[in-house]
Parts: sequence; C-alpha cells; structure tokens
Amino acid sequence: MKQDMKRNIIEIINVSHTYKSADIENTIEALSNVNVAIKEGSFVVILGRNGSGKSTLAKLINALILPTEGKVIVNGMDTRDSKYTWEIRRTVGMVFQNPDNQIIGTTVEEDVAFGPENLGIPPAEIVKRVRNSLEMVGLSEFGNSAPHLLSGGQKQRVAIAGILAMKPKCIVLDEATSMLDPIGRREVMNILQKLNKEEGITIIHITHNMDEAFVADRVIVINDGMIVADGTPKEIFSDVDKIKDLGLDVPQVTELLNELGKYGYTLPKGILTVDEAFDVLWPFLMNRG
Repeated sequence: MKQDMKRNIIEIINVSHTYKSADIENTIEALSNVNVAIKEGSFVVILGRNGSGKSTLAKLINALILPTEGKVIVNGMDTRDSKYTWEIRRTVGMVFQNPDNQIIGTTVEEDVAFGPENLGIPPAEIVKRVRNSLEMVGLSEFGNSAPHLLSGGQKQRVAIAGILAMKPKCIVLDEATSMLDPIGRREVMNILQKLNKEEGITIIHITHNMDEAFVADRVIVINDGMIVADGTPKEIFSDVDKIKDLGLDVPQVTELLNELGKYGYTLPKGILTVDEAFDVLWPFLMNRG
C-alpha cells in the first residue's frame, strides 16, 4: 500500500478556545480539545451549523486569535510565538464572507498589489505577481476596473487574487461563498479547485453549502466545538441521518437517493453527483421501461 508522504502544513493539537461573554464572570467555550492535522496540498471542507466553532478554528489557523489551551502549528511555526505571526499570515491567506470588506483599492490591480507592497516586495516583482494572480483567477482583463462595479463572484476572485499575490501555501475561506449567487459560487469553487490541483495550494473551505463539499478530499464536521465526523465526502454523506441530526443538510442528489431507499430501492450510499446518480438510476429506469 502506497503511503502518503506529504507533510502536515497545519497541526491543531489538544486545542480549546473560550471567549469572555458580556458577563465577565462567564466564558463561552467555542472549541473543546480539538485535534486535527491537515496535509500540504489537500482540499478540506469544514462543515458545521452556526455557532459550532468552525470560524474560531479558521481564525486560530491564521493566528488571528490564539488558543486558550493547546497549540496550533502552521508550516512548523507555533502561532503562540509572536515572532512568527506575520510569516504565518503570509503562509495562510484568509478570504472572508463579504468581499467588500477586503477590497480597498480603487482599481483591481491596486487592490491585488496591496498585500505584496506591505511585505516590501520590489515594484517589478509586484507587477509580475499582480499579473500572474489575476491570470490565475481569470480576471486579467479587469486590472484597471473599479472593484465596486464587479459582480459578487468577481469581487471574491479579486480577494483571492490579493491573497495569491502574497504567495501563500494555504488559503482558508470562511463562508466565502455564502453571499454569492449560484454563478458566483461556481466561479469561486472552480478557482479553488484549479489552485489546489494545478498550483498545489492547500485549501480549507468553511461552508454551509453541502453541494460544495463533494469536491473536497476530506470533510470535517464540527458540532458544539468538537469534531464529530472526519472522512472523505462519500464516507461523511453515507450516513444521512447522522448529518441531519447535526442540523445540517446533505447534497441534493444524496438526499434524493436516500429518499428512494425509503421506498424499497436498494441503492448505494454516498452518491454525490448527478452523473453518479444517473449511472445508478438508469438501470432501474430501463427495467421499468
């Protein structure tokens, strides 16, 4: 059996995190004794209902907050060590829910150049990085455009380009598709898959959209601050009842086949795509014909 020799780019070790509530005497535990290792070059989707702790996990990975207990190691650097903070944030780029909150330039090129300029990158190298980053997200022709005139999906791609210009090894997206329409979501997901497969960038995608999860190598489910499921998309969505008990949905195709199973049809579990469903259902349709 071939072993996966890729190293861990993220290690979350016995991590708990608490927030102080409005009542100073009380605290809110967002994460409880979480252990996760994420390999370099992987595509991981993190699922969980509101308040489950998934956004806290994202902020810990980027050193925006520090663990109350345990430690987070990013590319060999402990986030608790302040001398690594900026290098960690260059290694792990963050893309948030609302792209308008990340875009500050008057033109697309100016916005993408902002990160490298803050890193002190020479101007000639910045020009090269901006050009390459916009090409990677399919926005080369929009360099001189005003960001506020772009669609939601295009704005989010500009935000991703701004991260790419800083040459990260990992990109974390915290509900980055939740405010987009279906076309915008598709644009962003296509870019993420391309960056992962062609550039080898580790993707950690936090989402509520179950149909976005099946493109991942791995799905992690968080509930009440703890990891309750961890596996491939097929493994996770094979247990439809468990996912629904956690207050989550499943991909529409998976839901369809699960409902058909209740009517006596013997169908495989973990079907995630329309093509897979067609291959499974076509023999039944032909027999009925």
